[in-house]
Amino acid sequence: MNVRVIRIGLEEWRSLARNRAGLVATLLLVALVLVSALVSFERRAGIEAERAHYQTLVDTDFDNQPARHPHRMVHYGQFVFRPLSPLAFVDFGVDSFTGNTIFLEGHRQNSANFSEARQSSLLLRFGQLTPAFVLQTLAPLLLIFLAFTSVARERERGTLRLLLAQGVSGPQLLIGKLLGHGGIALAIGTPAFLLLGWLAASAAAPARIVVLLVIGYAAWLLLWAALAVLVSALVTRSRDALVALVGIWMVVVVLLPRALPEVAATRTVLPSKIETEITLHRALKQIGDAHNPDDPYFAAFKARALARYGVSRVEDMPVQYAGLVGMEGERLTTGLYAKSARAIEAREGEQNDFVRAFGTISPLIAVRQLSMALTGTGLAAHQDFLNQAEAFRYRFVQALNWMQAEKIPVVNAGEDPRVSADNWKTIPRFQYRPFVPTSAMIWPNLLVLGGWLAGLGLLSVPIARRLGKATR
Repeated sequence: MNVRVIRIGLEEWRSLARNRAGLVATLLLVALVLVSALVSFERRAGIEAERAHYQTLVDTDFDNQPARHPHRMVHYGQFVFRPLSPLAFVDFGVDSFTGNTIFLEGHRQNSANFSEARQSSLLLRFGQLTPAFVLQTLAPLLLIFLAFTSVARERERGTLRLLLAQGVSGPQLLIGKLLGHGGIALAIGTPAFLLLGWLAASAAAPARIVVLLVIGYAAWLLLWAALAVLVSALVTRSRDALVALVGIWMVVVVLLPRALPEVAATRTVLPSKIETEITLHRALKQIGDAHNPDDPYFAAFKARALARYGVSRVEDMPVQYAGLVGMEGERLTTGLYAKSARAIEAREGEQNDFVRAFGTISPLIAVRQLSMALTGTGLAAHQDFLNQAEAFRYRFVQALNWMQAEKIPVVNAGEDPRVSADNWKTIPRFQYRPFVPTSAMIWPNLLVLGGWLAGLGLLSVPIARRLGKATR
């Protein structure tokens, strides 16, 4: 690299060191990144330990239930808690607004409950102190205040003509400025990057995910450093650069990310919980009533069950017919709930696609989507947890229904038939599989950030030529 370019870049660092306000602000933000990372890391560990404790507690309570009828245990149900991703401390994403606990029972698909947003003050909606919040929102503003005078001050002081007259070319000057402020941008994110590197080295987090996360945030910070330098080179006065950059920051970081979800919610309306429940209740009435012996569907099901076992009466079956009815009813209702869940998921996908389409205008959307996908705290990860919980609920309920069919006597069962309490320990336990983001969640967002950097790189060419003509 040209010596002049390096010297210009180093001069930007020396200028920052001489600027007490800028130096203090930079050190404070670096400290804020470090503190937010450590605090969020401890908070994540505390939440994970608490959820693991309660999961063990409810599993133990289930195992210790006395001898009961299996269908009573179907309604006794089971709680499952969503474990946090190892990288959730970087970006809590939507986890604070979605529930983290689901009560699983027969005949119902309950929603996730106990979101932090419902139990906290409204200040939570303005952002939590996490590395993601600091790097996404505050760091660009600091980079603006550090770089808005980078080239404009040379023009205002008359040193631009002097530099060019001494043989420094426009491209060399601009590249040096970009190099200096790009280094500052990366230094701001270094504490978070080092912590992520430590997690990858200790195998606490996947190295590939960590590398992609570092690349995404590095591109985001470099983008703002480059934008601030280029705007400073375009205008004639520093204050004009500051006004323009702060305006861009307000639109890109503040307004669009908050306005677009509201527009998306208006364009694609989600049904309310009451509307969903009414629709499901109507659908459930149409598929058949297991408690009605004259119901056409279950009358046909009874005939098929008798034929399968080669008997003419349910009393002659080797298994209890009521248990088979329970299994069939659960299969039917689960299908309806799955269909309803897919419809809602599709509408939520339409909303997200609408917001994501504006990532080319507001790269914050791209870096936010990338961050949540890689840290496992986005809507897709939450939906994956719901799907895993529902799949487990079905296996859980059907295991109890089959226990009723197999272990309750077909005849002379008594008024209150029960099975041994030892059977509860044989029921499967919820095992959460960590969310793995797809390529479609990663590469389009990285391409948006890369596209912005490439676009700024192309824009720098005519700006550098213009600087080279400043002496003419």
